[in-house]
Amino acid sequence: MSKQRKIILTITVFYTILILYFLFIAFGRSDAAERASSYTFIFLPENFLKLPSISDLLPPTLMDLVAFGNTLAFIPFGILVPLLYRITFVRFITLFFLAILLMETIQALSFLGSFDINDALQNTVGAAIGFGAYKLGARSKNGWPKVITTAISCLVLFVGVWGLGGLADKALTKEEGPFVAIKELIDSSGNASAGNQTTEMVISNQNVKPRYNMYDAEGKKLETFTFKTRDELIFSLNYGFPEQTGYSGRIRLSVDGREILNSSGEEQRSDPELFPAKFEMPVEAGRELKITIEGDEKMWDVGFRKMQYFWN
Repeated sequence: MSKQRKIILTITVFYTILILYFLFIAFGRSDAAERASSYTFIFLPENFLKLPSISDLLPPTLMDLVAFGNTLAFIPFGILVPLLYRITFVRFITLFFLAILLMETIQALSFLGSFDINDALQNTVGAAIGFGAYKLGARSKNGWPKVITTAISCLVLFVGVWGLGGLADKALTKEEGPFVAIKELIDSSGNASAGNQTTEMVISNQNVKPRYNMYDAEGKKLETFTFKTRDELIFSLNYGFPEQTGYSGRIRLSVDGREILNSSGEEQRSDPELFPAKFEMPVEAGRELKITIEGDEKMWDVGFRKMQYFWN
């Protein structure tokens, strides 16, 4: 064995020991193992390419550093292993991924951590960056040019993965769209109701002027309105009792029969500073919302913001 190969092998062994230390000993893992009572296995990949953004790093938290470490710490393996053995990328990355899965499994079974497929994939991405940098560096002459080319390639590939992860996160994350007022709710008679004419009200000494719609019991003891969602959305409404109405009544809202909101006039009488009140909640597609209004309760500006991808 050549002297250079012995040095590389020694570096690889010591670096592997260092990584194993962080995987099984560091961060108080032994103390956590004593408190653990169940195994933790996470098999579903979830945007494993995403790394903290620049804004997240001002200032960086421990979790930010861990997120970077899951990728950066494994880049050297992609350089050291092919320096020691002739190996193709497919074989290297397959064996490396299987080895990481084994380490993750040992972590979980020994209560020294959890099995997290996202960590395994981030580790493997780091090794892939190192292997790519090694291949690019191998095209240069031996000596410092080769070292410098490999180092620059590592930086460029890592920044590329960082940017790709950010784009993937943006592409896979739904954002709130513009507010859409609901023009028709189905009332208790099964008819579509556009609500009453919006008029200015005084609620808790505040002048309130609905912008889009307004619904109430329309002289009845109570009225029920339903709305079925077609998309994932943020549903919202405003409610309260106009002054000099006696605060008699309430508003109830349920989703598929499960009550989410129940507010009465007595609450407004005892805590007037909380009114006019605004209620909003995320609702999945295919749900039925049922809103019951009793007495003098009013609700207005009923609508939603659709959750959508940026290209929508």
